Amino acid sequence: MPTATLAPIRFRFEAHKAQAALHSIVGLHEGIDLHAALKACYFSDKDHLNQHGRPIFGATYRAMRYGPVPLEIYEMAKAEPLWLAELDLDDLPWTLRGHQLYRNPSWNEAPNMRALSPTDRETLGKGCQRAHVMTFDERTAATHARDWPAAQLGLMRYEDMLDDGPGKAERVAELRASASFMRL
Repeated sequence: MPTATLAPIRFRFEAHKAQAALHSIVGLHEGIDLHAALKACYFSDKDHLNQHGRPIFGATYRAMRYGPVPLEIYEMAKAEPLWLAELDLDDLPWTLRGHQLYRNPSWNEAPNMRALSPTDRETLGKGCQRAHVMTFDERTAATHARDWPAAQLGLMRYEDMLDDGPGKAERVAELRASASFMRL
């Protein structure tokens, strides 16, 4: 059956991992622009999926003009009330001013890195460094690979984020069967 007729692979979004990751990213790069932070999450999710068989966050990605946007993480970065309730928080460790994320001065706790596995932390570190050293245009170009145009400015598919190679069809089938039950 062609993949276009099959339901896309979807994971349960891990809000606590996303909160820990954004908190860490802002702590490392005070004033990081939202584009860089969201692309760091994309690079990390995609790389972890290919290296370890699962994403870190399981976000829903939309192909936007300037690259993939992890929708739940974008909403969280903007402090959408839904995510405050989901995380049982009154505020977040960052504030969004314009397009930059800054530390929230009323937040004194360190990121909960226990929410992230060792491979999550390693991959997130690499994704964050990669996004941070790139210009806006470089990040945009780097995120317009095969998975981005396949979405045609709609929702992206995890199956398109998987690297081509032997066994890809089997990996897609396995993820399609198990993704919604996986504990990220």
